[in-house]
Amino acid sequence: MPTSQTLDRIDTLMAAYAEPRGPGAALLVVRDGVPVVRKGYGLANLERGIPVDPGTNFRLASVSKQFTAAAILLLAQDGALSLDDPVRRWLPSLPAAADGITLHHLLSHTSGVVDYEDVLPDAIEGQLRDADVLRLLETQDRLYFAPGSDYRYSNSGYALLALIVGEASGLDFATFLRERIFKPLGMDATLAFENGISTVRDRAYGYSAATDGWARTDQSSTSAVLGDGGIYSSIDDLAKWDAALRDDRLLSDASRALAFTAHTTTGEADVEGYGYGWRVHGEGADRLLWHSGETIGFRNVLLRWPEQRLTVVLLTNRNDPEPYALARRIAAEFQTGEAQR
Repeated sequence: MPTSQTLDRIDTLMAAYAEPRGPGAALLVVRDGVPVVRKGYGLANLERGIPVDPGTNFRLASVSKQFTAAAILLLAQDGALSLDDPVRRWLPSLPAAADGITLHHLLSHTSGVVDYEDVLPDAIEGQLRDADVLRLLETQDRLYFAPGSDYRYSNSGYALLALIVGEASGLDFATFLRERIFKPLGMDATLAFENGISTVRDRAYGYSAATDGWARTDQSSTSAVLGDGGIYSSIDDLAKWDAALRDDRLLSDASRALAFTAHTTTGEADVEGYGYGWRVHGEGADRLLWHSGETIGFRNVLLRWPEQRLTVVLLTNRNDPEPYALARRIAAEFQTGEAQR
């Protein structure tokens, strides 16, 4: 267990999130399968003065992609689809330019598919959903590059994967996640949020800094797209997810190896490669599997060092700062000196 000095240093590092009337954060550190830090800071709901606690549910943004990838891998385990399937087998309305794209390409961001954010109409009524992303891409008979020839991070690809989960399973994406991932793992409060259909309990709302304090900026026109970033979860539920990634209770050894193997290089800082829903960096004992999630009003990061049996999750409901560097500093408290022992 961490010493009191270590916990004090972590509180000092987290001080910016602890302001009594500002949006906050939830911090989880798991060491050797045991949560050794599990704490909330600041407020989940400024208007009602509700504090963040370990059960507060944040919009994960792109941290959601690891769940989308896991859903595809589960269906591959079931024999319901193959990672080598052409995307047009499942979504035949895509234009001919998509002929060479496989599910593997979508998972690893090597498809070349057009970013839906780049082709949004000037005026949008309501919010886009995954099916709307498909309709936008149906008008784009082009790719950024030949499938498999390059890497470009793609929210479009993961929106398409969510639709493919529905086609291959016979369940809508949110229901598949609930029945095949969240319920079996006891992640009882985690969900792919659909306004008017589901409710996020113990919900953190997103905020952005304004001249006179904080403004609620919880939803944008793309916040309802589920496959690339629509999941809400808490650090308590993510501790259960982290535990499931250490054995075969959900994904087989082979499936986890596929998720955690770099299938392409990225050229990005601290990201030597990309697996399926995971960024991959380093090797051996220093191998880091991680993902960030940034959207209007939320900034999140999940870091896992499998060989060190160390995980750090930092979820925040504010637009600034990016939490990656802070999470690395917190992790260092458990990688050196007294805290490691």
